[in-house]
Amino acid sequence: MPTQEPINAVETVNLCKTYAGANHNPPLVALADVSLAIPKGSFFGLIGPNGAGKSTLINILAGLVVKTSGEARVWSYDIENEMRAARRAIGVVPQELNIDPFFTPREVLELQAGLYGVRRAERRTDEILRAVGLRNQAEAYARSLSGGMQRRLLVAKAMVHSPRVLVLDEPTAGVDIELRQHLWATVKGLNERGTTVLLTTHYLTEAEQLCDRIAIINHGRVVACDDTGALLRHLDSKHMTVTLGSDIDAVPETLLRFNVELRSNRHLVFHYPPSRTHSGEILTAVRDAGLMVTDLTTRETDLEDIFLRLTRDGGGDNW
Repeated sequence: MPTQEPINAVETVNLCKTYAGANHNPPLVALADVSLAIPKGSFFGLIGPNGAGKSTLINILAGLVVKTSGEARVWSYDIENEMRAARRAIGVVPQELNIDPFFTPREVLELQAGLYGVRRAERRTDEILRAVGLRNQAEAYARSLSGGMQRRLLVAKAMVHSPRVLVLDEPTAGVDIELRQHLWATVKGLNERGTTVLLTTHYLTEAEQLCDRIAIINHGRVVACDDTGALLRHLDSKHMTVTLGSDIDAVPETLLRFNVELRSNRHLVFHYPPSRTHSGEILTAVRDAGLMVTDLTTRETDLEDIFLRLTRDGGGDNW
């Protein structure tokens, strides 16, 4: 049992999960030697294509799936040897709405607190409802709440036992932009107050904006894990589109030393590593070729570029 707060809120070491039996011949490897360290207080993103193993990992941490081998700890508690403490350290917000429509938010939270053995004197129902913006709807039937309010109620439900780690499994899949913004405002507030957040999402821009650290999982294996900024820098790729003042039929020979394509008669697109090639060098070469530049745009590497590179055709071996 930990005597002080751990450095990492969640740790897995060579975690494996294999499904065998009549329905899986040959056996299905859902997770293969997954080792992760999720720092305390972080906003951690776990992304990957469908079937990559994200939900399997979350369900193992939550106690819903039994691991085949390896180790997993939540807040330093082993999920098997210290099962009760590990369960109390984690709260899971599922993708599906699983709220009784005839319960009020207050009743939902009181029931959930009771299931976790939280004594009445220690319950924080009003505090949690206020934190997720549902204080004024505390006595309304859950069925009368908007979709956004129901999502926030799921977050509240996961927080009744004061978990150190909050897991959100695709929480904004299929929801509108306004709902998404309200939900993230709520979750970011919890994170700022010390709750470690583990997010799985298909929205790569969302992960890039919210998460300070990201792991990419593919075919049950972690193919990348780093600070978000470091991941973006690792690919070292930039795109610059140059708009010309007059039409050209082909790329001038002096520009062929760059990775350039003629997108249209007036648009040249350069793909270059900013660590080795400066945009000024390219623009000087364009002018030396006798071309007039009327406009230009640049695009930095984003998480989608990295995701596609690492999950396409089993990529990631050379990361």
